[in-house]
Formats: sequence, C-alpha cells, structure tokens
Amino acid sequence: MPIASKLPDIGTTIFTIMSRRARELGALNLGQGFPDYDIDPRITQLVTAAMTAGHNQYAPMEGSVDLRAQIARKIQNCYGVAADPETEITITLGATEALYSVIQATVGPADEVIMFDPSYDSYDPAVRLAGARSVRLPLQLPDFSYDWDRVRNAITARTRLIIINSPHNPACTVIAAADLDALAAVIDGRDILVLSDEVYEHVVFDGRTHCSVLAHAELRARSFAVFSFGKTLHATGIRVGYCIAPTELTREMRKVHQFNTFSIAHALQHAIAAYLLQAPEVWQNLAAFFQAKRDRLRTALAGSGFTLPAAAGTYFQLLDFAEFDAGDDQSFAERLLTEAGVATIPLAPFYAIAPHLSVVRLCIAKRDATLDAGAARLRAFARRLI
Repeated sequence: MPIASKLPDIGTTIFTIMSRRARELGALNLGQGFPDYDIDPRITQLVTAAMTAGHNQYAPMEGSVDLRAQIARKIQNCYGVAADPETEITITLGATEALYSVIQATVGPADEVIMFDPSYDSYDPAVRLAGARSVRLPLQLPDFSYDWDRVRNAITARTRLIIINSPHNPACTVIAAADLDALAAVIDGRDILVLSDEVYEHVVFDGRTHCSVLAHAELRARSFAVFSFGKTLHATGIRVGYCIAPTELTREMRKVHQFNTFSIAHALQHAIAAYLLQAPEVWQNLAAFFQAKRDRLRTALAGSGFTLPAAAGTYFQLLDFAEFDAGDDQSFAERLLTEAGVATIPLAPFYAIAPHLSVVRLCIAKRDATLDAGAARLRAFARRLI
C-alpha cells in the first residue's frame, strides 16, 4: 500500500553511497568519517566489566548518574562552566538523536530554522519532520565564513532556532569568538534559540581554542550544546552522545527524548564513565593526534597539483582539485573513486542550492598506512592528468 512520503526528495545519504561504492570497487575509503584503527582496549574491557556487573537493563531516561557527573566535571575543566548533571545534561543516542530531539522539541508548523550551508545532512530532514521550514544560508566562499548581515536580514517573526556547527563538518572551519558575539547580537531581544553542534570540540588545530556556546554569557541561557563520545573516543559505533542546556530547555528536550530512544545502552554509559575516571586527559591529546595526521596527508600531497588548505578543525581535510578539473565536486568525486581508487565526499549534497565547488572532503581519522596509500593513489592520479 503506497504512503505519502514525508521526505519525498530524500534518498540514501552520500556517506552510505560512497562507502558502499568503495567496498564494491575496492577503493580506499577516505570519505565517511570513521577511524580504521583500534580503540583503546581499556574501553572494551570496561564494557565487558559493566555487563558482567549487571548493567544490562534500562538506564535512567536522562542518562546514568555517574556518566552525567563525569560530563559535568569535564565541562567545568574545559570551559569553566557549571552544568547541573541532574537538570541540564542528557545522554542521547549519539549526537544525531540529540539534534533530532532538540529540533522536535523547539519548532513546529510555520516556524523557521536558520542553518548554514554546507550543513550536516541530518539538520534539514529533522526540521521538515517537525513541520517547520529550513532557511539555508550559504557560508561565504572561499573560506566558509559567516555573513551576519545576511543572517540578520533572514530573521523573521517566525524564526525560532538557529543551528551552528563548530568545528564544522564538512567545511573544516572553526567558529571564532567574534562570530558568537555577532550571533548573540543578532538574536538579542528575540525569541530565538540556538542549537550548537560541537561534536568535534577537541579537534582544533594550530593552537586554536574551541569556542563553545556554553562559555558565552549571552548564548548559554538560550542554547542547546550537543557533543559525542564517538568522536572523542575514536569509536563512532558506540552511539553515545549528550546534550547540555539550561534546565527549562532540557526539560522540553527530554520530553521528546523519552519517547524517541528513551534510554541509551546502560553498559556503555558505565564503561565510558569509568574510562573518563581512568583517562581524564583523553580529549587533551586529540588535537595533536589529528593535526599530525592532517599534516602527514598535506605533506604527502605537496607539489602534486592538489591544494589542501589547512583544516582548522574536525578530522577532515579538504582537497582542492581546481588545477585538474573545471567540473563540479560530485563529478570529480566520481572520478577519484573510479580512476584513482579513492573514496571522498563531495560538499554539494550538504547544500540546498550548491555553488560551483572545486573541493572534496577527505577523512584523516585513518591509520598512517591508509593515509599514505591514499596519498600515493592521489599523486599517481594527478600525474596522469598533468
């Protein structure tokens, strides 16, 4: 029996498509953002211990007490901000569920949500499923910067939420303190909330500091901040994230969360809490770890004809192919897949209306051997084009 689709124009995500084709073609997958190296074995041991200890039934809806306490400690240490683990911190099924639950809790029919293209692909469908309208503003090329005058002009009486993402996937940029100040000024005196996707909070390069809405005096009171242990622990499959927001905002978000996923894998929560006690410095090493991989890839491709503008954050790196091909990024990603044997991610699928783009996204969260092999294939491909 046919049904009327709520998302008639939505197909399979570009991540799934490129990963599937990489498998079919035997290509190196530098596209989808997941590590190909082992996680810390202590995490495996702690998950086993948690299940052995009997943490196999429902966790509390808002998340285990010990994990929320560890998160509160981390937020205090990282940003100098107090977050009440009882009323302001919620454990979610990865960051994606947190984003979805916040959007469903805060917007509805006739409301508008501003987001910035290229925007992560889960934002717009969640807005549409809530009955609201996405207002998609492109970041300014070539550096993917914000045009705050354009944001100001886009705000209407129906604007209820603005979504920001820093460090930014897929643009690999990091929001500046001045941008948060500008955002605060734009929405001052308006009934507008902020949803801040900060899953790559610890992956910032070249001495930069992550600017969180939690540490911004004006934005803190009206913001949801979303994070992910999958990124911090190199374990994207564990699907444990969390959302931090003021009590009254958290209360509304939890109303959706409890009827969406309700609670998250209990043993995983206990294991992560125990791991954070054993390795409280875990996030302090991430920037240097991934910066070394970024630099390894950039060095390996120096002089190849490809340009790699240094990523400011995330575990991705853009590859500029303008020297070789005047076509669009989706077509060139296909060429790299079939001719170079390397899977990448084009940026056009992250736009409502994509401009002409000469960059594709590479994932640097790979073993050095994988990065070296990928660079060798890209160099060989470039030589054939010169």
